[in-house]
Amino acid sequence: MKSNSFTRSENAFSLPTRLRRNRRTPAIRRMVQETELNAADLVAPLFLVEGHHIAEPIHSMPGICRYSLDLAFSKIERWHERGVQSVALFPAIDSSLRNPTGDEASNPDGLIPRAIRSIKVRFPTLCIISDVALDPYTSHGHDGIVNERGEIVNDATIEHLIQMALVQAEAGVDFIAPSDMMDGRVKALRTALDEHQFEQTGILAYSAKYASALYGPFRDALQVNLQFGDKKTYQMDPANGREALLEARLDEQEGADILMVKPALFYLDIISKLRQQTHLPIAAYHVSGEYAMVMAAAAAGYLDANKVFHEALLSIKRAGADLIFTYAIDALLDRM
Repeated sequence: MKSNSFTRSENAFSLPTRLRRNRRTPAIRRMVQETELNAADLVAPLFLVEGHHIAEPIHSMPGICRYSLDLAFSKIERWHERGVQSVALFPAIDSSLRNPTGDEASNPDGLIPRAIRSIKVRFPTLCIISDVALDPYTSHGHDGIVNERGEIVNDATIEHLIQMALVQAEAGVDFIAPSDMMDGRVKALRTALDEHQFEQTGILAYSAKYASALYGPFRDALQVNLQFGDKKTYQMDPANGREALLEARLDEQEGADILMVKPALFYLDIISKLRQQTHLPIAAYHVSGEYAMVMAAAAAGYLDANKVFHEALLSIKRAGADLIFTYAIDALLDRM
């Protein structure tokens, strides 16, 4: 007589859902992948200097250099051929050109306006984003005009930002990117651009830019030294989340086309909440400190930088960002 008993195998349970079935092979995992990172999602920051045949390594950002425009062309060409659609330009100017009011920022023959014109001729299909802030141009290193009491003056700063933005728009930039965090500057810039027939020039607003400890290598790259105080009266307190959503809502109402959260990885919650608040594109800045920490750990043999960067940017996009500024762009393109 046969026995009806049997030994239950490890896989004999009848489970209604087995999530591992969707992880079983590379083809299946790829088919059900929720978040995809593409070259078109990336914005390449580019540090520019005057001169020719210059590629100055930035010690605190391994693998990143300040480039003269002729060598920058080669970088841009490689990025664009591999699908990168946008570059963001940042100037490292000579200290002799800096003064308390950052007048060089509105020089139509300055480094950035000339770079915009040249890049547009060479790469007409490329999107160019240019920073609108005074700190690379001021002798004190702040993003605005300083009064006799050492305060950053909001409205006087905006007047200088308007002149800076108009010069860049005249040069042909696609998006100006005000990163100063002055109140009302998006409305003022939008109004000025429209009044001067630059209706097609977009505004990518640094809407939630935090007073972060992660900007040190970036300041090294621009050779900007803060001469006094800090930036906490205009950049945001890292403890605040609701304030970021208010800042972003105001920028949207004032005419911003894209909203930025900076830094990215430490503020994924802000990106996620902002994604639920707005239908505008969201940019996130994977900042210099976030890049430098990974590179330092990789140099010590603690991790694989390329894999970490890919995972990091996937998390930023998963949180809700549409485009990501990152210094790890070469490592990421190698994985695409």
